[in-house]
Amino acid sequence: MFPYPSGMLHMGHVRVYTISDTISRFRKMLGHEVIHPMGWDAFGLPAENAAIEHGIHPVDWTVSNIKAMKMQMEKILTDFDWDRELSTCNSDYYKWTQYLFLKLYKNGLAYQKEAVVNWDPIDQTVLANEQVDGEGRSWRSGAKVELRKLKQWFFKITDFAEPLLKDLDKLNEWPDRVKQMQRYWIGKSEGAEFDFIVNLNRKYRETTFLIKVFTSRPDTIFGVRYLAISTDHALVSKDFLQSDVYSKVLKLAEEMKQYLIGANEKKKSTKGINTGLYATHPITGATIPIYVASYVVSDYGTGAVMGVPAHDQRDWNFTKANRIVDEKDIRRVVKPYSAKFIEECEVYTSYGILTSDCGQYAGMSSENAINAIVNDAEKRGYGRSAVQYRLRDWLISRQRYWGAPIPMIHCSRCNVVPVPESELPVILPTNISLTGRGGSPLKYVKDWLNTKCPKCHGPAERDTDTMDTFVDSSWYFMRYTDPNNILLPFSHDKASKYLPIDVYVGGVEHAILHLLYSRFFTKFLYKLGMYKPIHNNTQGRDEPFRQLVTQGMVHAKTFKDPLTGRFLKPEEVDLSNPNEPIQKSTRLAPEISFEKMSKSKYNGIDPEITIEKYGADATRLHMLYKAPVSEILEWEDSSIVGMQRWILRVWRLVESIANFPRQSDDLILNMSMMSNEEKETYRLINFTIKELTTIFYDTYSFNTAVSYLIKLTNHLTSISPNVNMSRPVYIYGVKCLVKMMAPMAPSLGEEFWEVLNKGRGTRTIFEESWPKVDNKGLSVEEVTCVVQINGKMRFSLQVPSSILKDNLMVEMLIRKSNNGQKWIEENQTGKKIKRVIHANGGKIVNFVFENNQRKE
Repeated sequence: MFPYPSGMLHMGHVRVYTISDTISRFRKMLGHEVIHPMGWDAFGLPAENAAIEHGIHPVDWTVSNIKAMKMQMEKILTDFDWDRELSTCNSDYYKWTQYLFLKLYKNGLAYQKEAVVNWDPIDQTVLANEQVDGEGRSWRSGAKVELRKLKQWFFKITDFAEPLLKDLDKLNEWPDRVKQMQRYWIGKSEGAEFDFIVNLNRKYRETTFLIKVFTSRPDTIFGVRYLAISTDHALVSKDFLQSDVYSKVLKLAEEMKQYLIGANEKKKSTKGINTGLYATHPITGATIPIYVASYVVSDYGTGAVMGVPAHDQRDWNFTKANRIVDEKDIRRVVKPYSAKFIEECEVYTSYGILTSDCGQYAGMSSENAINAIVNDAEKRGYGRSAVQYRLRDWLISRQRYWGAPIPMIHCSRCNVVPVPESELPVILPTNISLTGRGGSPLKYVKDWLNTKCPKCHGPAERDTDTMDTFVDSSWYFMRYTDPNNILLPFSHDKASKYLPIDVYVGGVEHAILHLLYSRFFTKFLYKLGMYKPIHNNTQGRDEPFRQLVTQGMVHAKTFKDPLTGRFLKPEEVDLSNPNEPIQKSTRLAPEISFEKMSKSKYNGIDPEITIEKYGADATRLHMLYKAPVSEILEWEDSSIVGMQRWILRVWRLVESIANFPRQSDDLILNMSMMSNEEKETYRLINFTIKELTTIFYDTYSFNTAVSYLIKLTNHLTSISPNVNMSRPVYIYGVKCLVKMMAPMAPSLGEEFWEVLNKGRGTRTIFEESWPKVDNKGLSVEEVTCVVQINGKMRFSLQVPSSILKDNLMVEMLIRKSNNGQKWIEENQTGKKIKRVIHANGGKIVNFVFENNQRKE
């Protein structure tokens, strides 16, 4: 995932790019064609805020930050394809973002409607949600934020709700938790829609109103005690409501604005106004009161829900708070399958058996009753089966400067007209004054704003909204396949060759919005025929990422004052004894925890300082070794020392090999000429190659990979260099070790490889082939057999693996061995063997004697 150019890499960046760089280098050594690109998610509010605060143009701020971050990326030894670099704020990129907007518009997937926004009445501007504090105030002016309706642009992502949900099942190489988060966000509900008729004859003759209500539990239809509608439902009108009731609803609507920007959700769920209107139950004909409820929103479903207090906790709370009916009159229409007694105050929300209050459906199970009730409703015309989604259309309008301009023109004669494709891009003006006040800055740039209508050629104005930055990041990976194309966003052939992305690495915090929007764009562009993958991909040809790797966050140590809970600055803590830190001012031991890095907690780690102190390779290795990829990494500089020690041990091995005469690149490894020690070494080498190949190719358990390499290093180090290091198997072992560590520690890999080859040749280690597994070398001709006497381990010996299944032969070899003579024949004189137990495939043999007392 490409970064926002904030100007400074943090340790989270180091982690994600170390992971992707390791995978990329490994794949190149396998001989694969690898694209490992980098770009910049360069539009966004921080640049605009920086421009306001520091008097610098967002372009200059962004370009400067990109330059700084590229230098930092070089310091962590990342090998990116900089010839494919892109930046979303460059017009040669956002031209195509605008092009794709027009494609969506022409296919009925981009439209305008009124939507609620956060409005700062002092600065006269729209605020993003993150600019509103917990008390509902503007982060800049401190004004109480208002909710206003403005005309906004939307993408109709809801048209893709079902494929977005269904195709999650094809993503076998995505983390389950990410898929589950997307399932919840899409929120499919299957159920039924019922028609409740409202008779308004008391005010208007023969006037009726139809309220459509969706429910995922049609089996509870007989338990409806009220209907709840939103504050802006069509029934909320002066024509239908008494004036005092209408006033109360307007007041409730105002109160609800505060709920939407951070107020108490519990209060929101119980606020209600009795409209004085009644609906007729579609089955029983009963009269049902209608309430305006604060928990009902107009843009979800029909803006009306049915209240069933006996079988929904929220409905129960709302009924009690608004005294709709007495508890004794609440109708329980579903009872448990078992004979469990339901207390009067208990809400039963599960499936069960319909009670006698349910007419002809009484006695049916919930599952059967749902089918029967919906079928009858469809036959008689008062209901139908229905599906609803929690997913809402994507609001992409931003009343900001630093974003891709929306390529639409507003004409008094022709209404809204798209900018012709030949006139793209609509360039952001540079002669801009940014104050953070007064709405979109673009509406004040008159020479940019005023234009001609493409249809009637009369005077018109450009749309002054810019696009949500998620639009830019929803297709950037496709541009990587053809970054210099000036005719199209990408060529059909190149995109078809390279898509979908094989491995996508990034934080789980992007599990919903970025990944969901990327899937939406990919499905739309595939449907449009802009690309068609040539690879046989059972996981979805219209999905953007085959495999998703979500790395955990990087946390760092924090110190708190044990008396006040205040976070302590590093200079406030005495770390002369790192194991027993002391707060300097109080001489008390501070509270220690690992938390997300932040300035307020004084626990930020500067990657450049760490690299300067410990080296890039040791920093990368520590990142990969400290924790599994998907888990939180608790960063401690002190533990990098372990990686430095390991690097030194590998260096000593490389030096030892380098002191011998240069060997042929094609070492002759003849197992028949190897000693038992060499065979075991060769087995360990091949075992390590096999395990690391699986890890680098599939599981990405890099912490385990480093462990395997350390074990191989320890084994090779334990061999006497003066005697054995000149033998081909050990030279081969050291070379394999260096090759396998190289993707994780690239500069050391290059250095060690040059020393091993005595500086000859021009090939880098990454032009070498990844070591291959010799399956013959994995087989062990001799294995270790552990011998126990009465359950206690006494000695071990090597036995041929071919005889492990021959219990008698194994016992004979044990008894004939020197240790066997000592522990079995001599120390157990006069005692009979009661039984011999063979375990672990013959690798453990336990001799059990009749008497547990042995001769001393």
